[in-house]
Amino acid sequence: MQLLKYIQSQGHGSRKQCQWLIDNDCIVINGDIRNQPKSDIDPAEVRTLEVDGEAVVPVPMPYFYILLHKPADYETSHKPQQYPSVFSLFPDHMRNIDMQAVGRLDADTTGVLLITNDGQFNHRVTSPKHKVAKIYRVTLKHPADSSLCQRLTDGVLLHDDNETVRAAAAVLENPHTLLMTITEGKYHQVKRMVAAAGNRVEKLHRDRFGEWDTQDLAAGEWRFIDIAPQP
Repeated sequence: MQLLKYIQSQGHGSRKQCQWLIDNDCIVINGDIRNQPKSDIDPAEVRTLEVDGEAVVPVPMPYFYILLHKPADYETSHKPQQYPSVFSLFPDHMRNIDMQAVGRLDADTTGVLLITNDGQFNHRVTSPKHKVAKIYRVTLKHPADSSLCQRLTDGVLLHDDNETVRAAAAVLENPHTLLMTITEGKYHQVKRMVAAAGNRVEKLHRDRFGEWDTQDLAAGEWRFIDIAPQP
């Protein structure tokens, strides 16, 4: 990849702006000034990147995958209406790069959120036919017993929906804390299922999405993750 194209793909401005940065010795890669716009760059070899004197996070190319511990009161949208966007948690240059959340979490829901520019990956892990498990930690309004879990795994009929929806698993940690696993992604699914089973959700946290969890990340923190290529 040519240097000019690489810097532009990293979100550092228009072609003209990136050309100016290169011409004025503002690009430092792995400690070396790079001022030849047509020189070749291997994105996989970029360990450090400075732009106009500021160290910035190099974004993996051509595809990247981000694990974010979504905090409360952030919207999973590029055009939020009431709360800030989860995309505002990233550095300025990354917000210029096209990326999408893998599914959505409500503004008040916390936990695992994946973000990527890989549309095929996004479709694969959100498609119901692939049955990627998502585990939610549900804080219940009313104390519950095992009968709630039974109703959820037997299946409940959602309001205004003619389809019975079942939890893949449901276990109570204590009378007010439910661990619930689903493999679909219907609108407000966990909240609607718990309501249909006779209780209410007070707080909701996604503990796990497939193989990913946020045990090493505080709320609002994120990191790039590696995704195994599909055969």
